[in-house]
Amino acid sequence: MAGRAMKAIMLAAGVGRRLYGDDGTQAPKPLLRFAGKSLLQRHIENLLDIGVEELVLVCGYRMKELVAEAESRAPPGFVRPLFNPDFREGSIVSLWTARDVLRSGEHILLMDADVLYDSSLLRRLVEAPEENCILLDRKFEDGDEPVKICLRDGALVEFGKIVEGKFDVVGEWPGFLRKSPRVATRLAEASEFYVNNGKLDAICELAIRDVLISEPSGTFRVEDITGIPWIEIDFPSDLEHARDVVLPQIERGDQV
Repeated sequence: MAGRAMKAIMLAAGVGRRLYGDDGTQAPKPLLRFAGKSLLQRHIENLLDIGVEELVLVCGYRMKELVAEAESRAPPGFVRPLFNPDFREGSIVSLWTARDVLRSGEHILLMDADVLYDSSLLRRLVEAPEENCILLDRKFEDGDEPVKICLRDGALVEFGKIVEGKFDVVGEWPGFLRKSPRVATRLAEASEFYVNNGKLDAICELAIRDVLISEPSGTFRVEDITGIPWIEIDFPSDLEHARDVVLPQIERGDQV
């Protein structure tokens, strides 16, 4: 991927109901602070370090706070906010909000905003030689919540929270995906299908699945990042684990 221009799209519009409830008094999850830095600041530092040219920040809930934090941590012009007024709907609407960016002809890095991770995770995604790459962590607790990537004979054959079938490898997806311009365009089209058909409560992973499993075998490199510390923060227990376990691992440079 060296030498190729890349934009990042970060989905950061949600309220964080599972973490806080829905009374509107809490700051957005990307403003959670760890060792003095917000998640958003950590994202921006990592993106700048790997040479991403622009961060398209899809906002909704308490947008002004997010944008103020982002612009205070980034060079002028690096952050481009997009507003999703339907941020209480499913994340498919946030993905659809960025449809023009997905069609921009650029290589795209798609990111969830509520992840604390070691910077090597993002670098592994970007430095893989293939145009399209998705991450997989084989060490995870199974259940209905983790988004799973499933391989059979080395090929990606299933993706989602609920999966069925026999697989050689099953791992959790940390929420980051790298796409070529062609595949990014396909993802824009998939998001439009859900929105145009009134399925505004859908999660964006459904559109991602539609693209992943319909592409020819070998389109996506599956990069195994097992051992790199990371956590998606959805519930109070995740926040506690992030502060007590994952952050110390990151600060020590652990590969667990």
